[in-house]
Amino acid sequence: MKNIRNFSIIAHIDHGKSTLADRMIQYCKLVSDREFKDQLLDSMDIERERGITIKSQTICLPYKAKDGQTYSLNLVDTPGHVDFSYEVSRALSSCEGALLLIDAAQGVEAQTLANLYLAMENDLEIIPVINKIDLPSAEPEKIALQIEEDLGLDASLVQFCSAKLGTGIPQLFETIVQHLPPPKGNAEAPLQALIFDANYDSFRGTLISVRIINGKVKQGDVIRFMSNGREYKVDEVGIFRLHKEPQKQLSAGQVGYILAGIKTVQDTRPGDTITLRDAPAASPLPGFKEVQQVVFSSLYPISTDDYEDLAAALEKLKLNDAALTFEKDSSVALGFGFRCGFLGLLHLEVIQERLEREFDISLILTVPSVQYIFHLADGTVKHVDNPAHFPNPAHIVKIEEPFIKATILMPEKYMGVVMTLCIERRGENTSFHYPTPGRIELQCELPLAEVIYDFYDRLKSVTQGYGSFDYEMLDYRKSDLVKLDILVNGEYVDALSQLVHRDNARARGLHACEMLKEEIPRQMFKIAIQAAIGGTIIARTTISPLRKDVTAKCYGGDISRKRKLLEKQKAGKKRMKTVGNVDIPQTAFLAVLKSEQK
Repeated sequence: MKNIRNFSIIAHIDHGKSTLADRMIQYCKLVSDREFKDQLLDSMDIERERGITIKSQTICLPYKAKDGQTYSLNLVDTPGHVDFSYEVSRALSSCEGALLLIDAAQGVEAQTLANLYLAMENDLEIIPVINKIDLPSAEPEKIALQIEEDLGLDASLVQFCSAKLGTGIPQLFETIVQHLPPPKGNAEAPLQALIFDANYDSFRGTLISVRIINGKVKQGDVIRFMSNGREYKVDEVGIFRLHKEPQKQLSAGQVGYILAGIKTVQDTRPGDTITLRDAPAASPLPGFKEVQQVVFSSLYPISTDDYEDLAAALEKLKLNDAALTFEKDSSVALGFGFRCGFLGLLHLEVIQERLEREFDISLILTVPSVQYIFHLADGTVKHVDNPAHFPNPAHIVKIEEPFIKATILMPEKYMGVVMTLCIERRGENTSFHYPTPGRIELQCELPLAEVIYDFYDRLKSVTQGYGSFDYEMLDYRKSDLVKLDILVNGEYVDALSQLVHRDNARARGLHACEMLKEEIPRQMFKIAIQAAIGGTIIARTTISPLRKDVTAKCYGGDISRKRKLLEKQKAGKKRMKTVGNVDIPQTAFLAVLKSEQK
């Protein structure tokens, strides 16, 4: 065990985690130059295209140190985006140390701090690494000072490297071996293995990623999940290299995988403890926090025939994504679908893209919303995340909505525009301080509903990409909410209903009407698009009708003949409008979600 090191790479988005992991894999000669490709550990196409990591990935690196000993280094590559902090917390609990990666040009950002606190909560040994020292704008010495002052980490431990060029990688390996503690644990004690991830393999069932804390597990053992008592016989155990490498057994301190013919991933809850049926452990390992969904949206298949396929696809995605929740839902306009809970907007986009790509299902999404608490006159308390379940306004005593504490780091010159943005979004209790000269950390309490809409995009644009944002849930506070309905041709479209603050209702209604006007194709009759609160219309636009040229066959002659034809057309249009049905294209539903300010 003394030659094992379990560590993770944590950082803000785009600070170079996956590139550093690539260099480390190359340095250990696990992959030949011919087979090498960027983002080796990112297996999904969507991860490669967006240049982000979504799933935690593990790899075991063999390293021969200067003292002549061979070490087994288990690297867990984690996502950097705020939506996937749950994945990060699971991965960190299986490690003893972490490399905190910081960009030599950008410095410490909001997510750097959030991940550092996560690592400290798990009592990890932290090695600060300054990456991208090859950039022309890099200021490694200044950033090293920032690390000592802002983060309180030992500056003598700071490693300088360029993951792109491979500079400083050998020294980094030596520092990992010297400074990170080996895992603790007793190989002779009853088995306690922590599940930190699970992937579904359609041929072999669920592949569980585990960190063995105590004991041993080998092929043929019967394992038991401590949260639900399910038992399975182990088919194979092994470690992660670039491909799965079967081993005779896994023992305390190791990170590896277990295959046991598990049909569903619901049994393998991340954070659960695995033990042996015949020699069970006395108690499970201290568990994780339950993952909390903050954004809710309904997914509907465009073709109703795809409903069964969508149900099967969501089940399969749930196998790989413990944070996704869904339940059946139905809409008058869109038929049957599912109400899904997500960790954030990026999580929602990723799920939508995976459903469309991997399962070839075309989807319509409803406006994302958060969960509100309604206190009704009869004393009941109702949790509502779907505008369709909005209670009768006459019965509502008070409404509470979730608030978050947002931390925004940015250069000093953007202070004014960011303050304006926060005030527009109903921000309160704003405070700020200067961590380093020229940079401001602004803390603000905001309603979550204002953040999920397009806050992050707006922040990036007003700060020209230099602002970074992180948030944590605070509490529920009293709010004045209304249900905004959209009517097309006098009919309610329930999929476009939103819960909004009364002050923003008109602006949001006008925006929705304008967007729909652009997307809905013109008909032979006039179409009214209206936004309403209850029975009160607060915004309206009209799509003017197409006009068929009925007078085309008239060459010259008396005007009364043309007028007669036009009057006839007018009467026909009137009749058509009474039976006229408007088809709303899928793009219209998506357009309503788009930002108001381009």
